[in-house]
This record gives sequence, structure tokens and C-alpha cells, in this order.
Amino acid sequence: MLDSFILRAALAGIAVAIAAAPIGCFVVWRRMAYFGDATAHAAILGVAMSLAFSQSVFAGTLVVSVLMAYLVSSLSSREYAMDTLLGVLAHSSLAFGLVAVSFLPGVRIDLNAYLFGDILAVDSTDLIQMWVGAVLVTALLAWRWSALLMVTLNPELAYASGLKPRREQLALTVSLAVIVALAIKVVGVLLITAMLIIPAAAARPLSHTPERMALIAVAIGVFAALSGLLTSFQLDTPTGPTIVCVAAVLFALSNLVYRTRQLLSHWV
Repeated sequence: MLDSFILRAALAGIAVAIAAAPIGCFVVWRRMAYFGDATAHAAILGVAMSLAFSQSVFAGTLVVSVLMAYLVSSLSSREYAMDTLLGVLAHSSLAFGLVAVSFLPGVRIDLNAYLFGDILAVDSTDLIQMWVGAVLVTALLAWRWSALLMVTLNPELAYASGLKPRREQLALTVSLAVIVALAIKVVGVLLITAMLIIPAAAARPLSHTPERMALIAVAIGVFAALSGLLTSFQLDTPTGPTIVCVAAVLFALSNLVYRTRQLLSHWV
């Protein structure tokens, strides 16, 4: 069954959506969009290092993404504002990664596949890695959900309750790095942040509780992945960007539904 590249692509998209949507909720709540962007851009440097040392691309992107996330967390309280620091690290890591790839001797690499994704090239090994990573991230979030929520809503209260905000931040950071490593083949470095943020943002107007928002975000992410895959086949468009386009349309529709409900409730 896994010999069908269509089925592999669909399962890969579902795995990424399941893992990315709950993390995306915390990215939206904590206003960490640029943080995710910096971590994603660093993945290209991980690709270059993986090819240079003949290692797994997944392992290389995971290691570099974790290091980038840790670096940003460590420097966030220093001299520079967070947005400035993230901007410098995001674009410089992407540039260094692209330059490093050009120096690799005898290696032919399709950068578009890593920048914009190539979900149709996912093989069985990639698929196993994606689902193992998605299960681990989901299990970690389920385990630390209440603690992460409290730290997100009120760090002082969380600290007074015996929680360690930095430890919870580390758990979120590692999860985000795993998502980047998982999603690089599906939507690519430049679109990973979109798949983190857009489903969560689309779920926000339709939700009354954090748990409901996470579940709706997963549903939106899965629908966007499968619909984008189908649409790209019908229209012969790039699959990764098409998936993000579908997610963006769903975001617009969810906000339209929310505004319509507000108007109706006002009139009634």
C-alpha cells in the first residue's frame, strides 16, 4: 500500500498537520511567529550539514533547529529586542545555509524542494520518521498541556504554583524544532511557519476553549493538506504552496463565519 506515492503524500500531510496544529496554537497565543520563522530558516543550514557529512536530512535539520531555538531563547533577554534578534538570526542562517550548499562538492540538490517542499517525494522512511515525530510531539503536548497553558497565560502564577517556565519553554522549543524537521519535505522551509500559524489562527474565531481550538486547528490542517494535495493534482500547481493557499482560504472563511455570527447576534 505504501508503494503509492499519493498515499504516502497524504499520510505525510496528515502527520505534519496533526503535529503542527497544537504547537501552532501556542505560537499564536505567545506571539512567536517570528520565532518559528527563525527556527525554520535554520533548517537549510541543517540540510547543508547533513549532505556534507552524509547524514540523514531529518537528523541534521532537527539538530540545527534545536540549536537555533536554544540560541534564540538564550539571547532573548540580552541587548537586542526580540524581533531584531530573530530577524538577524532567521535571514543570516538561511543565507549561510544556501551558501554552504553551493560549496558541497559533487552534490546535486534541488533547493526548491527544501524551500517550498516536495511532498510527492516522501518515501517510506520519511513517512515513518514523520509519524514517529508526530506521535512524540503529540504525547509531549498532552503530558504538559496544563503546564504549558498556565505558563502561557500567567508565568508569575505558574512559577508560584511550582512550575518552571523555562522548562516548559524548552519543551515547546524542542517540539517546534521537531515540527520544522518533519515539515521541511512537505511544505518547505519558507512555508513551515504558515502551516504552524494559519490553521491555529483559522480555528481561533471558532473556539471557546484552548482544547477546542487545538482540535479544530488539527482538523483544518488535515483538510488543508489533503485538499491542497488534490487541488495541486487537478491544477498542476506546486503542492506545498497549494496546501498553504487552501489553509489561507479556510482562515478567510472562518473569519467570515465569525463576523457573520457577530452581525446576526447584534441584529437579533
